[in-house]
Amino acid sequence: MRITDMHRCEIRPGRLVEWTLSPATVEAAASLPEDSRPPAYIQESHIRTVRSVRDDGLFVPTWVGTAFDIPGTVDLDILQEALRSWTLRHETLRSGFRWTGESDDEMRRFTLDADAVSLHREVIGDFSDPTEVAQYLQDRFDVTADALRWPNFLYTAVVRDDSTSVYLAFDHSNVDSYSVQRLPADIHELYTAGVEGRSVEQTPPGSYVDFCEIERADADRIDATHEVVARWREFINRCGGKLPDFPLDLGLAPGELPSQRLMNEMLVDADDAAAFESYCRPFGGGPAGILAATSLIVHQLGSESVYRTVVPFHTRVKSRWSDSVGWYVGGAPLEVPLTRTPDFASALRAVQAELRANRSLARIPLARVLRLLGADFRPTSPDLYSIVSYVDARGLPGSDRWAELSVYGLMRVSYGDQVCVWLNRLHEGLWFACRYPDTDIAYHNMRRYTERLRDIIVSVAHEKRLADRKPEPITVG
Repeated sequence: MRITDMHRCEIRPGRLVEWTLSPATVEAAASLPEDSRPPAYIQESHIRTVRSVRDDGLFVPTWVGTAFDIPGTVDLDILQEALRSWTLRHETLRSGFRWTGESDDEMRRFTLDADAVSLHREVIGDFSDPTEVAQYLQDRFDVTADALRWPNFLYTAVVRDDSTSVYLAFDHSNVDSYSVQRLPADIHELYTAGVEGRSVEQTPPGSYVDFCEIERADADRIDATHEVVARWREFINRCGGKLPDFPLDLGLAPGELPSQRLMNEMLVDADDAAAFESYCRPFGGGPAGILAATSLIVHQLGSESVYRTVVPFHTRVKSRWSDSVGWYVGGAPLEVPLTRTPDFASALRAVQAELRANRSLARIPLARVLRLLGADFRPTSPDLYSIVSYVDARGLPGSDRWAELSVYGLMRVSYGDQVCVWLNRLHEGLWFACRYPDTDIAYHNMRRYTERLRDIIVSVAHEKRLADRKPEPITVG
């Protein structure tokens, strides 16, 4: 889906309706006993970072979400039941955390039974100005889909006679990009079944809460002497004692935590995206190709002799988690020696070797590794590091209708000193989105990065098409 923010997702006026967990549900949660299943390390790190930044006086919203249309006149009762049914399928949405202990510094989980969950619907009012709707929703999501409260998600819809636009937001601790990108098709399926008076036969997905317990138990078996910790320690030392920044000048003073801006656009069309992917496929496909291109660009535009980054990988390694909503993401270090990779082909081979050597490191949560590193690492901002992420979303359910149904992935752009780049391969092309510090220098350099990335993709795609058209040699016997 196209990744954007609330102000660039084709918002139209209408009657705004929202759904929250009912007061009875929230009251029931308040008296729940402790759930022995712990938070995932990535959840705990996220929530603690948000609290730390909040204690320092800065409110940094961390929600993500999705937007999509339902054509025609919508039955709100059926839509409400679709939203409730979807919520009940995913245990993490019925689960939250409390701070406990003498210093109020321990996180303990609680989890509601499915039969205790109900939604409360409220009509907010009629809006005639799209900008006003967008600002209201952003402000509402900031307060409600917040890491330090529960429930920390909100469902809304802008209702019109000819269609209804649905906007859903969740604190990041509950969802990852894959969760959000599956959501529109899931809700459409449940809503359509409700309209037609039939049930939806679905295999219950694995629980992210169970995954948290399993992953944490595995991670807790390693100690500071483990090879994974040693390799991360060496990598961080080579990064100057912290996780890597984006290696271009962003115009920031040391310790500055500025507001951010969003840059997004269709980078190349479907033909160029396909040819580029085809060229890169023997070396790891689109993800490897984008990292190789990035390494060349930062060498051309910057002064680094090595491109270092943390590569995000999904951790849905078993089929039971494939349809589950949760934050299934790990990270692995990558280093490309720029002086030895003068062209795209050599950079691509170097990236392939690094991904093969290091991908397994993503199975141990980075937050666990950082805890074991102790004094060797100190986080300094809400974004612990910069990323460049690539996802081929064309195989996701309903992706062929995303443009027709105005489907968007929503992010909140607020504060941060890092650069986060997301590339989504869609049926119509390769979508680029970037969150970066709001400085003139950062804008200039990220604009240059984007244009050069497009140039490399188009050039590689052209080379691939020429190679594919090259005639076979004729043998005369």
